[in-house]
Amino acid sequence: MDGLSALAEATERVEIGTVVLCVPFRNPAILAKMADTLDEVSGGRLILGLGAGWHQPEFDAFGVPFDHKAARFEEALGIITPLLREGSVDLQGTYYSAPNCDLRPRGARPRGLPIMVASSGPRMLRLTAQYADSWNTAWLGPPEPLAERRAKLEVACAEVNRDPNTLEVTVGVNVSYEDGTPAGDTEAPRHLSGSPSEIAAALDAYKQLGVGHLICGLAPDTPESLAAFAEAVTLHRASA
Repeated sequence: MDGLSALAEATERVEIGTVVLCVPFRNPAILAKMADTLDEVSGGRLILGLGAGWHQPEFDAFGVPFDHKAARFEEALGIITPLLREGSVDLQGTYYSAPNCDLRPRGARPRGLPIMVASSGPRMLRLTAQYADSWNTAWLGPPEPLAERRAKLEVACAEVNRDPNTLEVTVGVNVSYEDGTPAGDTEAPRHLSGSPSEIAAALDAYKQLGVGHLICGLAPDTPESLAAFAEAVTLHRASA
């Protein structure tokens, strides 16, 4: 969050966000206050990406329990979302508590900043459908695998009576400028590669599928790959 604060101060227009913040590493009420403050510093440009975590060595290093990740995440969302959207919460849970908790002063957006949840399993998808403004799935290459994942999200939306069209879809995409494919690799590629026009065509395809945001990671992360990707983005925008 400190790095994002510096980025917020140094920029004026670009949206900033986390992909994704591991919720168990912070008290959820404190996390909500930090996010609200950062949204104020940025002038209302923060997208709060949240996840339950997955890499046990990180939990062990911080002394954070690794058990019941979905249950802990659900309770945390039950604190974070009402604090950000309504400014108050009163919850006494199994893992977290926020008794008679108010968020004051409110940030740049009194009705709350957007919450994005990364999820894949049935329970986490239900929590996404229940609480989130947008859903993130990652990491893909070409867009074909998105349909199967999105179908599972729509099932979760039906379970909580949520119109899936009210939940923005965001996708993390690997973009590779590295040479070669591992020998014997017959699986569908998990990265975009090719000429700027070929990568632009894939970006076009994601847009046609109704994806709201693409979060693109470049390999290698060099000025040359960034320049090549910028050319693809320019072509994509020209076709819009």
